[in-house]
Amino acid sequence: MNILLTGGLGFIGSHTATVLASQGHELVLLDNLCNSQIEVLDKLKTITGKAFTFYEGDVRDPQLLKNVLSGHQIEAVIHFAGLKSVAESGVEPLRYYDNNVVGTVALLEVMKASGVKRFIFSSSATVYGEPQYLPYDEEHPTAPMNTYGRTKLQVEEILQDIAKSDPSWSIACLRYFNPVGAHESGLIGELPKGVPNNLMPYICQVASGKLPHLNVFGDDYETQDGTGERDYIHVMDLAEGHAAAIEFVSKRQGIEVVNLGTGTPFSVYDLISAFEKAADCTIQRVVQSRRSGDLSIYYAKADKAKTLLGWQANRSLQEMCNSSWKFQNSLKA
Repeated sequence: MNILLTGGLGFIGSHTATVLASQGHELVLLDNLCNSQIEVLDKLKTITGKAFTFYEGDVRDPQLLKNVLSGHQIEAVIHFAGLKSVAESGVEPLRYYDNNVVGTVALLEVMKASGVKRFIFSSSATVYGEPQYLPYDEEHPTAPMNTYGRTKLQVEEILQDIAKSDPSWSIACLRYFNPVGAHESGLIGELPKGVPNNLMPYICQVASGKLPHLNVFGDDYETQDGTGERDYIHVMDLAEGHAAAIEFVSKRQGIEVVNLGTGTPFSVYDLISAFEKAADCTIQRVVQSRRSGDLSIYYAKADKAKTLLGWQANRSLQEMCNSSWKFQNSLKA
């Protein structure tokens, strides 16, 4: 299948590209490089042995999108291109609504005009908000607690309306939990610009000496060790989930919302401990007060993904940490 990956050089997009390429799909990557690196393109070629067609551009550029969809006979789109910092979204809400919501509408309009109606949306568990029960299943009420989560939920609602208005669309909304880890080659991984917002790349930079210590925001939660517990999922498991979703939307019409998680929560200290084992070092940490809006614990019920997509996460927390450290070491070379 000919597939367009928006945000294709980003963390999740690039790893998904390796899986789809290994399955024989023809890929076109689009990225505006606002939070990714052009060097990833060469690394993808090294990993897959394939030279991907790449466009530097934005999903809010309709003429570019028309040219890409028609010029490459695109049959499906996986939409990764979104701003993703919860903290930043609260400071720059208009930028987030413009990029994440307006950008997606622009993409969908061009897809509709071009007759491309297979769409996989990169959503988030942040749409759920404060847990009314755990684990979160797909029927859990949605009440996002931040701007980022609201942008994701607004797009999901738009997609529900599209599916109702035109049943020939085939749409999967994939709600990610906490992606971490890196490709087994060590060539690609999570490499945010500036100081990392996410836990794993921050730990990597502490271990490598780039940052002095890790801030642990709260050790007084009602959890096993007092730190927040999250459902961490290896990015390669997540990538394989997208490949399963492509198979699904190629055979079914309508819209489905699916959690992609492991179903097992791990604490901040669990992650630190596994990483210390991977890197054979001690991660210096400083306990800070809780951050506003942080939940004590959340994790997925992933049964629907297994039933509907034939997919489940298989890689361990230790594998997540080992691969992250291997990628961090590759940056020194």
